[in-house]
Amino acid sequence: MLESSLNQIEQLVNDLLQKNAQLTEQNAALGQELAQAKEENETLQLSLMEQEEKNGSTAARLQALVERAHAGVVGA
Repeated sequence: MLESSLNQIEQLVNDLLQKNAQLTEQNAALGQELAQAKEENETLQLSLMEQEEKNGSTAARLQALVERAHAGVVGA
């Protein structure tokens, strides 16, 4: 009986160690994916800021043109 219990405990410990190794490996892989996702997110945020800056500049130029055109129509 004791031998059987010890064998079961030994098997359970081995199973737990194997599962722990698998989870450790999976955790490391997920950590790498997270780091890549954070880097991509940062890159996309910078790109968005640059695009918003360009759009703001374009909008200001268009507004100035509209105002000039309107002033030309009113002055004519």
